[in-house]
Amino acid sequence: MHAKDTIDFHIRAVWASISRMYNSQANDHNGTMSIGYVLLNVDKEGTPSTSLGPQMGMESTSLSRTLKRMEEQGLIYREKDVTDGRMVRIFLTDLGKEMRKLSRNIVLDFNKTVHERIPKEKLDVFFEVMVHIQSILNSQKLFKEKSAA
Repeated sequence: MHAKDTIDFHIRAVWASISRMYNSQANDHNGTMSIGYVLLNVDKEGTPSTSLGPQMGMESTSLSRTLKRMEEQGLIYREKDVTDGRMVRIFLTDLGKEMRKLSRNIVLDFNKTVHERIPKEKLDVFFEVMVHIQSILNSQKLFKEKSAA
């Protein structure tokens, strides 16, 4: 079997292209794709810093570096939670809110372009397949079934 015959090859290749495209756009505004994702995932009421990593699929060390950089750039600030002093919430500054709008528009433009160039029926099948692949991965029985055979 060749690499191009595997599902993960195509997912990785497309994700790498998307990542390069987002990073290129973000670089024009002194940012990164990771910063853009954080901006898009922080709620108006503030988001617990511990929930951002799992929500975005980021390791805690990468998230910590990203949050530190964002704080240095004046995009976010941190506050202790009023009801639970152990929890720290992340909030967007006014500059962070502006950058969030920019990030949102970049994501929407990309999605609009894809929707204009790929028929709805094909995108529906794509989403269905991706959800099914995720459910296979979430079942955690994938390799247990193979070893029992």
